[in-house]
Amino acid sequence: MSVTSTIMPIEVLLVEDNPGDAHLTRIALEDSKISIHLSLVEDGVEAMAFLRKQERYTQAPHPDLVLLDLNLPRKDGREVLAEIKSDESLKRIPVVVLTTSQAEEDILKAYNLAANCYITKPVDFDQFVKIVKSIETFWFAIVKLPPE
Repeated sequence: MSVTSTIMPIEVLLVEDNPGDAHLTRIALEDSKISIHLSLVEDGVEAMAFLRKQERYTQAPHPDLVLLDLNLPRKDGREVLAEIKSDESLKRIPVVVLTTSQAEEDILKAYNLAANCYITKPVDFDQFVKIVKSIETFWFAIVKLPPE
């Protein structure tokens, strides 16, 4: 008698309006030893619709982790972060701010809004991949994520 277990992939929501950065993130995560399902939305309004399973996102998976850019069209990442962390059904989802901004005020505001960490995107491809890999290792191999 054999027992087959199905391992569910880690669900990651990437909120990123830059197609190049989204592509690099996807490439870095595709090489993972861990099963990761990456969903992509390009602005803050879409991010909140996805998280709340509204409009075209009624079948969206519940993310285990959100990778959030700050400078987004329609609704910026700061607003998205504030909404996530003030919503009872979403606030336990870890949010990693992954942005080009190195401004102290952005870093302070993100942490004041309860970001789980703040990472500045490097411009170098190899460094970018290394950063995404370190996010993957930390959040999926070391940290115990909260249940849905």
